[in-house]
Amino acid sequence: MLTNLLRSYRFRPRLAASVAAAAGVAVTLALGAWQLDRAREKEALGARLAALAREPVVSLPAAEVRAEDVLWRRVTVRGRFEPKHAVFLDNRVRRGVAGYHVVMPLAIGGGSRYVLVNRGWIAGTRDRSRLPQVRTPQGMVEVTGLAVAPSERFIELSTRVAEGQVWQNLTLERYRQAVPIPLQPVLIQQESALDDGLAREWDPPDLGVNTHLSYAFQWFAIAATILVFSLVTHARRRSEKKPD
Repeated sequence: MLTNLLRSYRFRPRLAASVAAAAGVAVTLALGAWQLDRAREKEALGARLAALAREPVVSLPAAEVRAEDVLWRRVTVRGRFEPKHAVFLDNRVRRGVAGYHVVMPLAIGGGSRYVLVNRGWIAGTRDRSRLPQVRTPQGMVEVTGLAVAPSERFIELSTRVAEGQVWQNLTLERYRQAVPIPLQPVLIQQESALDDGLAREWDPPDLGVNTHLSYAFQWFAIAATILVFSLVTHARRRSEKKPD
């Protein structure tokens, strides 16, 4: 039946339309392949970051370091927290509860150079004008965690990105402008336990692998659509000859 159906049509492609369809299929296939390559690159990067995180813990010195030397590695540092320079990153949700991430500088070795530490999550109060109380250890403490770069890829829905200690998002440059103290070029996601009531559950970095795979599927689907549309529009039913 299918064979007979196909025989009743003939393929009459037009040059201009065929060239346009071929170009469209070629471009969309290339874009799909590029997205697959990007996904493979991100997967390789994720494996590399995971390997770095498993390497021996690095001691973070008071002297300035290069970000690439410690980024995505577990580090340890001794110092003293400075609560007066703390910022609260707003709208951080944990298990359905809105709260804040508490970011606080640590004076390395009690000296003049600092490193920012994301100490963890704390629930917000019913009164938005009142910040939650954060217990901060006195004196020297040892902090261990993952050295990361605060993300600059975010969308801010308001121009009021910082109101006092409450910020929407954090970048090192924004913090340096607000608090002019010498900083190491990374932020530590604290993993070590301290008696402070903060929750420390860190999600792995989202490198966008699934996004690239989704885009690749969309481009391949568009290529298939162009091809099918071209075949259908160029097919013409054969005229039936009437018997004499």
